[in-house]
Amino acid sequence: MFELDGLHQAQNVVARHMLPTPQYRWPGLCGIAGCEVWLKHENHTPIGAFKVRGGLVLLDELQRGKGLPSRIITATRGNHGQSIPFAACRLGVPVTVLAPKGNSVEKNAAITGWGADLIEFGEDFEAARIESVRLAEAEGAMIVPPFHQALVRGVATYALEFFSAVAGLDAVYVPIGMGSGVCAVIRTRDLLGLKTEVVGVVAENAAAMARSIEAGKVVATETADTIADGIACRVPMEEPLDIVRRGAARVVEISEDDIAEAMRLLYRHTHNVAEGAGAAAFAALMRERARQAGRKVGVILTGGNVDADVFRTVLEGRGKGNGVGDAGE
Repeated sequence: MFELDGLHQAQNVVARHMLPTPQYRWPGLCGIAGCEVWLKHENHTPIGAFKVRGGLVLLDELQRGKGLPSRIITATRGNHGQSIPFAACRLGVPVTVLAPKGNSVEKNAAITGWGADLIEFGEDFEAARIESVRLAEAEGAMIVPPFHQALVRGVATYALEFFSAVAGLDAVYVPIGMGSGVCAVIRTRDLLGLKTEVVGVVAENAAAMARSIEAGKVVATETADTIADGIACRVPMEEPLDIVRRGAARVVEISEDDIAEAMRLLYRHTHNVAEGAGAAAFAALMRERARQAGRKVGVILTGGNVDADVFRTVLEGRGKGNGVGDAGE
């Protein structure tokens, strides 16, 4: 993947565009989880999610290497689709983003707000991803997949910040979508020579990564119907699957009720908004609080980009999953 010098180089790139995100020990979270909880606030980036780091490093790598492409095409459910135009459009590179029909209205608005052209296609992320590859080939554009070495190296900068700021973490909980975040944390931990357990988190309604690890090969699911759109992976990729299988302590599956309750708890105790995927790591810790009692645990709040209507429903405790509305990836 990458070495420590490459990670530090990525850190320098990211630092030109944003300050390190904070990590706080919130006493309310410690009390209900029964352990020392450190929350890494990736909801405090310029796009409200950790993905911004990957886009910055990818575009820097292209600019310093073979040159900028004439156009970039990618697929998303929201945060990745903000990251790429955030970095590319300021360099004059046009971006087309494909998102499935019924995607988050507010994430779609943010995507176009950063300068991308948005195409809604298909019923889920996988359909949009396949179409993005076809469209890139037809138009001679560069396709940016959901998992790419430069993207992983970029998002690894949050892991470097976290491990550098908080020593002695016994475990870190990381949500798993297509795998860039959890793979970045695993690689950074290994490069720093730490013993920290990395615990991956998936939704029960989008458990393709967990099923794939059990089977030892890629296993697709028919649907990925979860409020945690950032982790609604239906078809994992082989490379991140192999990294997670070798480097994660385990993968925890959480319910829609778990996710909604974690969103409420994070708001109540920190007054930070967490989208479904952003709350997933804390939801998994709550599932495993007996196992982690008295330990020092990191939780990645990966993003806060949830539609206002969805968040209101979650706070009121209404709807499917005790607060979950219609889902998307």
